[in-house]
Amino acid sequence: MPRLQTVLLVGGTGRTGRHVLHQLLERGISVRAIVRTGGKLAPDAARNPDLTVIEASLLSLPDGDLQRHLRGCDAVISCLGHVLSFKGIFGPPRDLVTRATSRLCRAIGALQPAAPIKLILMSSVSVDRAGGLDTRRSPLERACLRLLCGVLPPAQDNQRAADFLQETIGASNPFMQWTVVRPDSLLPGEVSAYALREGIVSSLFAPASTNMANVAHFMCDLVTNPTAWANWKAKLPVIINAAGSSVATSPTT
Repeated sequence: MPRLQTVLLVGGTGRTGRHVLHQLLERGISVRAIVRTGGKLAPDAARNPDLTVIEASLLSLPDGDLQRHLRGCDAVISCLGHVLSFKGIFGPPRDLVTRATSRLCRAIGALQPAAPIKLILMSSVSVDRAGGLDTRRSPLERACLRLLCGVLPPAQDNQRAADFLQETIGASNPFMQWTVVRPDSLLPGEVSAYALREGIVSSLFAPASTNMANVAHFMCDLVTNPTAWANWKAKLPVIINAAGSSVATSPTT
């Protein structure tokens, strides 16, 4: 019998994180969820024997405790993000995603696991790949994104976290591998057909849509499907609902 996979999940009480937690447990994956408030978990998830709840702030956990929670994990999924309110956007910590990503990477490096741990970071389509690879951005769009990063802390935070993985961790780290998942405008809804692209699909001024459940499905696939991981590791795939793309990918569990 194959060994049960274990995932450390952060941000599991958020809008997309809840879908990720549900789908991981549905696939029979053992989940360790770091949450600030365990009471925000869905009752059916909280009762699942495959879920271990760690009530703590990721940024405040002692290094030794974080390493202990990571030990034995095959993957880490981060759905952390800024709450869509004035306080959530402009209040501290303005660098939540970058600090959390850096802490997780440092902890993985300290563990020096025998096999690389996968880090799957949920981000945003507003994030650009390093080296100007997202060539579909028009000069006006690029200028608008620079303005957003300068004015809105979450936009800058997401970009810096992605830059940290691309430039500091890189594609050949012996202890961890990563993927940054870039959804477009997030919507509620069930899992449906979706499309994956390496580069930007839609205009900043005419965005496509992405069901949160589809983002969760893809992130879970990256954990369980070796082919999906081989295709997308060290990349920043864009995910959109199939109706917004000429080529669709039907999700399979």
